[in-house]
Amino acid sequence: MSDNIPSYFQSSPDAEGYYGRFGGNHYPPELRSALLELASSYQELHKSPEFHHALNKVRVGLQGRPTPIHYLENISKQVGGAQMFIKREDLNHTGAHKINHCVGFALLAKQMGKTKLIAETGAGQHGVALATAAAYFGLECEIHMGEVDIAKQSSNVGSMQLLGARVVPVATGQSALKDASDSAFNAYIEQHKHALYAIGSAIGPHPFPMIVRDFQGVVGREAREQFLSITDGTLPEHVVACVAGGSNAMGIYTGFIDDPDVILHAVEPLGKSDELGQHAATLSYGRPGTLHGARSIVLQQDDGTPAGVSSIASGLAYPGVGPEIAMLHEAGRLSVAAISDEEVINTFLRMAKFEGIIPALESAHALAFAIRLASQRPSSERILVNLSGRGDKDIGYVLENYRLGDQPDLS
Repeated sequence: MSDNIPSYFQSSPDAEGYYGRFGGNHYPPELRSALLELASSYQELHKSPEFHHALNKVRVGLQGRPTPIHYLENISKQVGGAQMFIKREDLNHTGAHKINHCVGFALLAKQMGKTKLIAETGAGQHGVALATAAAYFGLECEIHMGEVDIAKQSSNVGSMQLLGARVVPVATGQSALKDASDSAFNAYIEQHKHALYAIGSAIGPHPFPMIVRDFQGVVGREAREQFLSITDGTLPEHVVACVAGGSNAMGIYTGFIDDPDVILHAVEPLGKSDELGQHAATLSYGRPGTLHGARSIVLQQDDGTPAGVSSIASGLAYPGVGPEIAMLHEAGRLSVAAISDEEVINTFLRMAKFEGIIPALESAHALAFAIRLASQRPSSERILVNLSGRGDKDIGYVLENYRLGDQPDLS
């Protein structure tokens, strides 16, 4: 490990919620007491065996954990290079990794005496997971979602409503994930006395990035133990995750962050091109700034305002990254790559045809890069990809916009 990356849980974040120079609490003063209450309550409950017992009970019974690691035998043979494995977070109840922190936030809300959960969603996977957790724990639920994503992800909207959540359409800005986050933050300011903001990723002011990372850490802990078991005690050479806010990435990175020989790859959406506004590749093209209450790396216009973004994957259409992702990138712990919409669709179709797995378009970014990487690495190396979600939500969009008769590119 790089000398300037200390042991994860011992020093990140610091007492003020900073990861190096990123993070902190840059939020309206009227919420400071609520965030201090949240941090205090979380730190107390995080040390409680009873809390973890209750959380693990839900993880097993409701979620279906542990999720397995699966070898992509067919595509690995096609590529002829490094061997590819996936962590099957798509097999979670509700179809994605998001439920890992949603059940944690719901249990935390109950313990704090809150009666409602508020959140944003892009692709809808976080919204469905939170609505599920709220229904299970008997809490109200309010989900803010951009109108563009509501139209694109109608099945997930229906699921949220069926589960009892109120879906709030957001028509400002690009009507996408960033705008839904703005709307949800504002709702939390108004309702914080009785509601908890169950943020959708490892973003926002302290303590949100830490809480999401900790709840998602179950992915990395399981993956490490499982990989050691199936490979007779050796670790993968590469761990790959798609990155926007960073919840799935921080989840799987946690299991390998202290292993210097394991390369952590962050895969961003290149969208339609590298022109500002046509992608959401923040680590590749962003610069330090403040977004949603935290210092991080942000895609910005010349005047410092957040830039417009584009990605075929609604859950990655965000002009920033979580502060811990920013810190790891600046310290040189992450290898960064960007994948175009075209390559994502090719991988989406290829996974379905040759592996019998339909991945979320978000996850297909990580898989596309893994295929590219595998072709460049020897067969003795292993690549572990966090398959963060399934693609049921994306089937309608793909069928409407792409020709299934086209053969996936096997190069």
